[in-house]
Amino acid sequence: MLAYIFRRVLASVPVLIVVALFVFLLLRLTPGDPAAIIAGDMATPEQLAQIRQSLGLNEPLVTQFITWSGQLLSGDFGRSLISRTPVLTLIGQRLEPTLSLALVTMAITLLLSIPMGVLAAWRHGTLTDNVIMAISVLGFSIPVFVTGYIFIQIFAIDLKLLPVQGFKSIFDGVGPFLARIILPAFTLATIYIALIARMTRAAMLDVLDEDYVRTARAKGLSERIVLFRHALRNAAVPILTVVGTGFALMISGVVVTESVFNIPGLGRLTVDAILARDYPVIQALILLTSGIYVVINLLIDISYAFMDPRIRY
Repeated sequence: MLAYIFRRVLASVPVLIVVALFVFLLLRLTPGDPAAIIAGDMATPEQLAQIRQSLGLNEPLVTQFITWSGQLLSGDFGRSLISRTPVLTLIGQRLEPTLSLALVTMAITLLLSIPMGVLAAWRHGTLTDNVIMAISVLGFSIPVFVTGYIFIQIFAIDLKLLPVQGFKSIFDGVGPFLARIILPAFTLATIYIALIARMTRAAMLDVLDEDYVRTARAKGLSERIVLFRHALRNAAVPILTVVGTGFALMISGVVVTESVFNIPGLGRLTVDAILARDYPVIQALILLTSGIYVVINLLIDISYAFMDPRIRY
């Protein structure tokens, strides 16, 4: 098992190196001059040349990449070209809202989607199955911002049960935190509930007719044990893939939800950095997102080995 984990970790290192190289070249070769952005429209050629020299933009790309890589390894992601604040400080200020939203959304998604998928597969072809699949199609069909505004209208404006917008840290109290996070989390969860429920149903249908399921039923085990202990565990590999990918997408793709509910997270920071051509912030955010994808894929691969020991070899 340890050898399998070591091989998977080792295989992730070249991926991170390629991602870092791609991010470096992508932002260096796109139109736009960081020196002109810092200096402003009224800058003189001498001022632009001085800024380029201080940022190392006059050096060859190879030299710039080596210098930049060394800074990354030392934990220095540079400073924002706009606010002159260290990039890690900016990310640290925005990380908690996005991470909180993703974790609560995933908790809601798993609590609802997996039982829905199992129930739909168990009652395949019945009204229950059709209703669950209809709900899944509806979750895919309605855009997130529309769902968000509907929830705001119903639960915040009409019923006055929850705040409309904003974010409260969990350190300010569990009650205020949940009151602010529950609406955006349910809004974002609608898509992932639909996705994971459909995947769970498809994976369960593939295993419910297997011999070991019939044997478990013949032994007199309860249907709950047959479904969740025998069938679901053997159907878990594709479900884990979707769950892991979905969590990574939540971290990197919450821009719309954060905008609707005025949550100061990484999504809004990404939009602001792109509009301002703030290269150090953009680079750090892309690297952070890519690193999350790599780490989650690594965890998914390791979880496969626990679910199916044959994968270890």
